[in-house]
Amino acid sequence: MRDTAFKRVLKNLPIGTEVKLDAPYGDFTLHKTESTPAVFIIGGIGVTPVRSMIAQATHDRTAHQITLLHASRTPDDLPLKSDFERLAKENPNFRYVPTFSSAPDGWPGEHGRVDAAMVRKYVPDLHRPIYYLSGPDGMVKAMRALLVSLEVSEDNIRTEEFAGY
Repeated sequence: MRDTAFKRVLKNLPIGTEVKLDAPYGDFTLHKTESTPAVFIIGGIGVTPVRSMIAQATHDRTAHQITLLHASRTPDDLPLKSDFERLAKENPNFRYVPTFSSAPDGWPGEHGRVDAAMVRKYVPDLHRPIYYLSGPDGMVKAMRALLVSLEVSEDNIRTEEFAGY
């Protein structure tokens, strides 16, 4: 567990403590135009809202071309990996790309932080997709700056920061 205020409070709660949860908020939803690709550039647990969007698109058999670049420190830190691997098998329009900043020896997939070369590798036409960015605040800001430097229209970038988790 990361050392955040939220997790410290949870860790120190006595067993049996009642907690009140509030509903999720936000408008981080998959766009409706199925001919426009979706590219998710996500850090760690920021993938939580993305899972439901991809699962729904798979269930509904939409024509969205979806790419998920899912960044984490190590494979052990990567939430929902088995769900995304299953969805990639079920949905021919969905490509799952995990990447690790500390990839284990012999890891055959992507490694390192998401950068311009990685985005270009998986997104053939940078100007067509809607981009969704979610994760730690610093990562989201860096990915927005990266996309802007690649001349992606800011109208095509949607963000959701997961601060303090």
